[in-house]
Amino acid sequence: MSAAPLISRASLVWLLVAQTLVMLPFWFHVPPWMVGLWLGCTVWRIQVYRMRARFPGRLMELLLLLVTIGGIWLSRSSLIGLDAGAVLLVAMFILKLVETRTRRDALVLIFLGLFCVAVAYLFEDSLPWAFYSLAPVGALLAALVGLQQGSTTRPLRTLRLSMTLLLQALPLMLLLFLFFPRIAPLWSLPLAIDKVQSGLSESMSPGDVAELGRSAELAFRASFDGPMPPRRDLYWRALTLEQFDGRRWSQAPSVNYSPAPKWQAIGESWRYNIILQASGKPWLPALDVARTDQVDVHQLADYRVQRLRPVQQVFLYRAESWPQVVRDPQLNERARRQALQLPAQGDPRSRQWAAQLRQTYPQPQALVAAVLKHFHDEPYYYTLKPPTLGTDSIDGFLFDSRQGFCAHYAGAMVYVLRAAGIPARMVAGYQGGELNPAGNFLTVRQYDAHAWVEYWQDGQGWRSVDPTYAVAPQRIDQGLEQALAADEDMLGASPLSPLRYQHLTWLNDLRQGWDNLNYGWQRWVLGYQGDQQLQLLGRWFGDLTAWVLPVGLVLILGLLSLLLLRPWRNTSDPSLRVFAAFEKLLRRRGLVREPGEGPQAFGERAARELPRQAENINAFVQSFVAQRYAEQTPSMDALQQRLRSLRRSLGSSIWE
Repeated sequence: MSAAPLISRASLVWLLVAQTLVMLPFWFHVPPWMVGLWLGCTVWRIQVYRMRARFPGRLMELLLLLVTIGGIWLSRSSLIGLDAGAVLLVAMFILKLVETRTRRDALVLIFLGLFCVAVAYLFEDSLPWAFYSLAPVGALLAALVGLQQGSTTRPLRTLRLSMTLLLQALPLMLLLFLFFPRIAPLWSLPLAIDKVQSGLSESMSPGDVAELGRSAELAFRASFDGPMPPRRDLYWRALTLEQFDGRRWSQAPSVNYSPAPKWQAIGESWRYNIILQASGKPWLPALDVARTDQVDVHQLADYRVQRLRPVQQVFLYRAESWPQVVRDPQLNERARRQALQLPAQGDPRSRQWAAQLRQTYPQPQALVAAVLKHFHDEPYYYTLKPPTLGTDSIDGFLFDSRQGFCAHYAGAMVYVLRAAGIPARMVAGYQGGELNPAGNFLTVRQYDAHAWVEYWQDGQGWRSVDPTYAVAPQRIDQGLEQALAADEDMLGASPLSPLRYQHLTWLNDLRQGWDNLNYGWQRWVLGYQGDQQLQLLGRWFGDLTAWVLPVGLVLILGLLSLLLLRPWRNTSDPSLRVFAAFEKLLRRRGLVREPGEGPQAFGERAARELPRQAENINAFVQSFVAQRYAEQTPSMDALQQRLRSLRRSLGSSIWE
């Protein structure tokens, strides 16, 4: 087997560069051993090009394939799913380079690379990645150009041409993006594990929420149509925790199967858009009481808003909330039992205190006020570093440590209210958010995670109270950082986070400006779906919007057809017009060019059929081939002269 490469040097160079660029974003998603596989295959292919190694034989190719598949199975425990499938695709992209001999092999490698770039968007869809992805696409396109131009072209020349092609494609890309109908996906791919961000869980202990208080990862961004509500009203409900086993709070399974609540919108409302980051969970943060027109979103019995499937990619939704709605003025017996559930034993001091409160304050509202006053007057401390609690965790917090995060206060208050006979539950979500003045939107991060209390009162329904506000009101009015003690650093594990340097005005302005760019990218590009498309086109075209999409689609397809087929090219090229006259001349002698028959093959057949005119036919065909394909091209006058000579030899004096 010959070791000489059969593809051009320029194409091979750009294939190697493209493979490097394609591999970079996958380094965090593929097993570490695949980096070694990629380096080994790259060195091997370079040595083949230098004629110091041979292409792998069939047995070696099979062995490499089996070892790679086995490694993926051991690393991912499966060959099915997005994560394992992406790793397998990248592995095939690496292995294909070693056996790339011909132009056909190189074309397959280029198409695999383009597919890898598209798959990478399932793991990373940020604005920096969008810009970066142009680099591997440009390198793959340069490799494709190198394949078409042959062995004499240079790598930089192919790169310039590929960049020119990319720039020429930009207008068409923008037209397709704006006007092509936005079709919802027909399937949902399972998300890779490392794609899911940290966040709230359906079962949590107070310490879990405190851990979230140390995470600066983005949870969601929100923008309001009108004036933004006061910060103290920004309680973003995510889920309700109603069951308590003595250590952890969890949501009641019956909520998922209970009918949606019935309520009437009253008072003023807030309209807003939320761009939610991937969480791997179905619930959607929203202000109470929320309603959305999303087809795959519904409201559960506890008034939270939930999607039919988990949020595995950036998700944009629109909601409207009415804060004055009365929720469940009457409570059925099953819901009452659930809202009074407590472990059979444990926390005796808390139970005793609840009984005393019940005797002193027979009205639920007065008892709730007494608990809040207790948190405010007694020496309680708000901290991210609460001490470890014993078996009776509620007693330990209320009467011993008196140090805790929001979930400690909310959980203890719900316990006391239930022990006093008042239906209550804990709500988990987020509170507040950082205002970005440049884009006029809120950025809510994981350290904004919060827990508060809802208690039920006959005729008035569920009412919200926040015991954290009684202990650390600055947490609600200003934010977490202002509520912590001076010696507590909520971002201690992230020394390079720009959030640590908000006191530096110039750096904080840069951070918020970048955040504004990412918000625009997520809202107007990643979130550009059917509703936004119709809204934008309605603003541009008014009542004609219904006609814009079909007419625009027809125009785009027509433009593509013209660019690809170019029906005018047969008449615009002088050499093609002369060759058409040549075909017409021979057609009169019974010689018709077959479909797919090249000029040279047609000329050879015509020379055999007309041996007396063979010399003139061959002269014309050679001149035409040189005119169309050779680097040194004769003049059009010479080509026309040979056609006239052929016509005279055929006894014709009529110019066709």
